[in-house]
Amino acid sequence: MRLSTLLPALVLIVAPAALASDDATLVSDARATIAAFRKKDANIEKFFSSAAGYAVFPTIAKGGFVVGGAGGDGVLFVGGHPVGKSSMGQASVGFQLGGQTYSEIIFFENASTLSEFKKGNFALAAQASAVALSAGAAATANYENGVAIFTATKTGLMYEASVGGQKFGYHPLGGKK
Repeated sequence: MRLSTLLPALVLIVAPAALASDDATLVSDARATIAAFRKKDANIEKFFSSAAGYAVFPTIAKGGFVVGGAGGDGVLFVGGHPVGKSSMGQASVGFQLGGQTYSEIIFFENASTLSEFKKGNFALAAQASAVALSAGAAATANYENGVAIFTATKTGLMYEASVGGQKFGYHPLGGKK
């Protein structure tokens, strides 16, 4: 067999296995993030138990100097089971300086909001705000416009820490649309 036909055939065989491995790693990281959020604040359990679903982003990287951007990949859970993958992107302009990584969980209050997210073109309003996870913070948190958002800083320092303007893509696990 020629190298020119062997190489594309090999890529077609290996690529799905590599993607499955990436999906498995992302799901594992998302589960670890859930455990860390639960450990940090037991009150967050009310959101896990009542939400129609929740998107978990184990690591979002954000940086900026006047113009900034952020992005990361996450997993959508429904009924406690992973059902899809999401990507998040955010661009911003204004006073900002620094860089950081953080984890984020978005809880969807009802089936309608969850359905909008699953359409793959969901965006948080510019004025959306998140609760910085700390012991007891979830006790007074509430849904706003069908979502409740929690973040936990992993590394770095960023002057400006909004979640407004985040945009999300979505596709079911296994690559089916």
